[in-house]
Amino acid sequence: MIRMPAEWEDQRAVLLSFPHENSDWADDLQKALTPFIRLAQAIAYSQPVYIVCKDKEAIKELFCSHTNMSFIELPTNDTWIRDYGYISIEEDGETKLLDFTFDGWGGKFEASLDNGVNKLLHAKGYLGTTPMRTVDYVLEGGSIESDGEGTILTTSECLCNPNRNGGKTKEEVETVLKEQLGATRILWLDHGYLAGDDTDSHVDTLARLVTRDTIAYVSCEDPEDEHYEELKKMEEQLRSFRTAEGNPYNLVPLPMSTPKYDEEGNRLGATYANFLITNKSVVYPTYSVPTDKEAHEIFKATFPDREIIPIECSKLIEQGGSLHCSTMQVRR
Repeated sequence: MIRMPAEWEDQRAVLLSFPHENSDWADDLQKALTPFIRLAQAIAYSQPVYIVCKDKEAIKELFCSHTNMSFIELPTNDTWIRDYGYISIEEDGETKLLDFTFDGWGGKFEASLDNGVNKLLHAKGYLGTTPMRTVDYVLEGGSIESDGEGTILTTSECLCNPNRNGGKTKEEVETVLKEQLGATRILWLDHGYLAGDDTDSHVDTLARLVTRDTIAYVSCEDPEDEHYEELKKMEEQLRSFRTAEGNPYNLVPLPMSTPKYDEEGNRLGATYANFLITNKSVVYPTYSVPTDKEAHEIFKATFPDREIIPIECSKLIEQGGSLHCSTMQVRR
């Protein structure tokens, strides 16, 4: 029996990949490092963090304490390890790691180094004897959500896109998800997008499973906002979804962030859905905007048994990702 554990289940560690001078962060590397440092510290407070980096001695100097931190030198193109890191599964009660193909979100960016991280990391022995299997199929971790009981939440815009695997039908994609992740049913979102997003609508920017019967999602209440129509359609579809028992999901609307723009006036992909659930906390992105406070109160109410930790992520969205995109949990 195969299943993909939910993010809220027990984690062995969280993977991070730090920016370096040969990445897209080169023009402002010191400022780019700040959210990664704070994120690593927030996670390491209660569980191990594996930090993939270009120069481990230089990165180690950025921290006052190295408790729960391992620094691993590996070549990378970029920092978005959610999409090229291992996907953890459980097979017959044993944790295994899947190494899917990463092609830079449909060939948009050079990704050959990122695509090799899992093999090199596994060869270094940081995951002990945990088995790893390479899968010749493009699949990014940010494109799927699991409830740990066979339900996968995803978007058709990403998984059926012609730039992934030549463009598969939903039925063809479902076959892969069932074989590799043990999925028993797939919830397909056919609406919703985020301006400034390069991933073709990854689900972790739009809607997230937070318990087996609860979904948190980005809600837009401003009819003048460019996202309004599509996110309302997404909301309607979420209301139509049912749990495995046939009940409606509890839906938790997250605010659409106050708009953020780059120097050229392009809207950036600020989303509160891009949060990380760790063993003892929920670490979520803020953007130094008025809606940050509203998001904080919602996270406190949604996760009453976890510490709620904000990390300022305005720098991250300048390169098209946010907090969850920068992390990947590994199952214990």
